[in-house]
Amino acid sequence: MMWVVRVSACMLLLHQVGADLYLHMPRGSNNRLNEATATRANANRVFDSQNNNRGGYNVGDEGKDKSGNDEGKQYRMQYFQSASATPDVKDKTYLAVEWTNQHGCGGSESTDPQKQNCHMVLQYMCQDDVSSPVGTADTLRNGVTTQTPNHNRAQSLQENKNTAQNRKNNNINTQRVLQESWDWYDKCYLRERNKGLFTADQKLKTNNGLGFSSAIYTRENPNGNRYGYECPEERDYFPYWHPTPWTDIAILTDNTTLCGQFEEGSFNRKAYGECVEEYGDGSRKHWSRWNNRQKCTENGGQWVEFSSFIEKAPQYTTESQCTSQPERGNRFVWAVPYDATDVNKKECLVQAPPLDCRQADYSRSNHLGNGVNGEANRYQWTLPFFPSNKDKRCVFRMRYNISTDDYAPYSTDSSRNLNNGIEGIASPIEQNPYVDVGGRSALRLNINTDQTGRIFQDRSHVFKLLTRPTAIKSDNIYNINVRGKRGNIVQVYPAVEYDFIPNNLRLSETDSVHIQWTGSNSHNNGGNGGDGQAGDEGQGQGGTDRSNIVQIADLNDNFPMPFERTTMWANANIRWIYHGKTDISPENLAVSMASAGYYRCVKKVDCPETTHNDYIVETKTKMNNLLNNAPASFTGAVLKFRRGTYHYASTRNNNFSNRSQKSTLIVV
Repeated sequence: MMWVVRVSACMLLLHQVGADLYLHMPRGSNNRLNEATATRANANRVFDSQNNNRGGYNVGDEGKDKSGNDEGKQYRMQYFQSASATPDVKDKTYLAVEWTNQHGCGGSESTDPQKQNCHMVLQYMCQDDVSSPVGTADTLRNGVTTQTPNHNRAQSLQENKNTAQNRKNNNINTQRVLQESWDWYDKCYLRERNKGLFTADQKLKTNNGLGFSSAIYTRENPNGNRYGYECPEERDYFPYWHPTPWTDIAILTDNTTLCGQFEEGSFNRKAYGECVEEYGDGSRKHWSRWNNRQKCTENGGQWVEFSSFIEKAPQYTTESQCTSQPERGNRFVWAVPYDATDVNKKECLVQAPPLDCRQADYSRSNHLGNGVNGEANRYQWTLPFFPSNKDKRCVFRMRYNISTDDYAPYSTDSSRNLNNGIEGIASPIEQNPYVDVGGRSALRLNINTDQTGRIFQDRSHVFKLLTRPTAIKSDNIYNINVRGKRGNIVQVYPAVEYDFIPNNLRLSETDSVHIQWTGSNSHNNGGNGGDGQAGDEGQGQGGTDRSNIVQIADLNDNFPMPFERTTMWANANIRWIYHGKTDISPENLAVSMASAGYYRCVKKVDCPETTHNDYIVETKTKMNNLLNNAPASFTGAVLKFRRGTYHYASTRNNNFSNRSQKSTLIVV
């Protein structure tokens, strides 16, 4: 079947390498939750990262104490949505995505030759936010335990509707994390794998009792290990050839001649088919064994083309109403949504922008993954616009695909598999092969074929995309956040120490910035140091992340400027602030930023409203000078600055020997 050859050509293949991917903004979890240890507790909690166990950042805490078993006390970063999808209109929100990919990528082949090929795939998923932190069975959540979500496998392909629903009901535990849904993984387990893919000499297992090998078995995951509710086949290949819950943002590649294939194959705009079968009562099954049109229809199924969407527009009930909508740059289509229960009914869907495919920036192999001038690489993500004006709950995902050129990565398919039973066929790569280089003894290469075509991954904790208040509807908003965690560079590696991000932002007087950060109260990097050093060197209470902002005169300075000499806060126009009171004085804004929200106003007369009673300097318990009793996270403010250069720092994370949390804002 030609379609499997086409999709396998889109995936990169590689030899075994020691490479990892770590997100620093948004803060990548690397499967961590709230561990007080240097290493994560469960590498199978959410997704298959294939990263070092020490990586990742704990989920944020809202206040000064650990959130513990109360997910409502966790902090979800809150970014404002863009106000439209119309190009060249200054009403967008920008988030600087930062990461390190430790085996290198990108650059010019002529001036910066690499040792491997690479792709960086950036995606997200969102759903309507709900008032409950936990929500329903399918609500995105971080959970409060590091255990993997449950999944009891179907015992028969003749399973009825009630049995399937009971399996799900018995498996769902709202104390545990959820990103992909239970149905997504169950569908993956019960669908035959794509047998057109190159598996080298790996022997992929068969589903116990079902008589076939499903999409949970891949060359990278031949034993079918489970990671949360992730589908291994979808994880390992891009673009995927079935509908997925993920929305594409960008692919950063060292080979831009492939951009046409990636853009055309992105589910953002291309419909993909899936086999649909029914239960006896005529309702849709959430799964089918068949992975292609021919087998589907031969076995009584219906092959349906499904479309992606960022949200639905149910107010438009006809095709003409739907497709004629010019709503601020979004594309509306009349199609069958990928989550449809009635697959014969089309709906009005809001689709994502096209995939952004571009040249990956250079990063050096085996040198911590840093790019030019030792800086981590970044991508400026234009946050989406949702016409419904509903708040969204979201998660971000990044995958790092690397390969070498020992064989043709875009044309090698199942015809070259060693175990396909065809006489005389040899895989172009085999497990730990011996090579004859002359002489009496052969040399042995350390090659693991389940790591050819290797993919590393990191994901954020759950965050929110909020609708904009009227006051900032037309603002261009740049986010200023804090990366890193507590400890010196050896203790936190492969995470990073504290810094603002971006740490050198240039914008115009018409632009706004949203200052916000999050931190954990359990980042004490305790025992089980793994292959690194445990401990949490730093100022203030052990195990706690804290940040604040004070103005400094120069990046070489460590002493903050007295308020009377500052210009940053007097030159700030408050467009929005976390406690809603935008008419506060520059002094009160400075106090709020310096105290990470512990205080809102200096005097009661400045904030007479009862909602501010507990946040007044005159009456509140004195703030600890190392911010120990200040909150770990800060929702912050959206500010518009007058022209000038503003240097600022955090007073707590300022150990001159190895830490310097400072930044510059240039307004032109």
